[in-house]
Amino acid sequence: MSRRARAWIDGASRGNPGDAAFGVLLETDSETLEIGGYLGRATNNVAEYSGLIAALAAAKHLGIEDLAVASDSELLVRQIQGRYRVKAPHLLPYYNDALRRAKALPRFTIRHVMRGENSRADGLANRAIDAREPLPEWLELPGVA
Repeated sequence: MSRRARAWIDGASRGNPGDAAFGVLLETDSETLEIGGYLGRATNNVAEYSGLIAALAAAKHLGIEDLAVASDSELLVRQIQGRYRVKAPHLLPYYNDALRRAKALPRFTIRHVMRGENSRADGLANRAIDAREPLPEWLELPGVA
């Protein structure tokens, strides 16, 4: 039986670029995890991708084999689905990292949701900015030392 999880992800940037962070709400059958991390100065799209990478890294860390992700970023979702090209050069390392991690899972899906359905992940991202939450120790992001 595969371990399954659902994740709601979001990124926030106060200014674009500006103070940025991500938030992830990850639910398994047995627990709900709240994950956030402050990124420093970054664009909103970098923050969104960082949330996806964090969800994928958490899934691997927890032995999740089936991950369903929801995001209110249509751009990110369509890019990961292969429906939009990644045109911004600074996003390519994030896109490639996220795609590599997603393909390593036996089952991965991602879907777009309206902002109102993603309020908990949004709250986690904003809390991470306010508290300058450090990145989880198990998370490596492109371009972050």
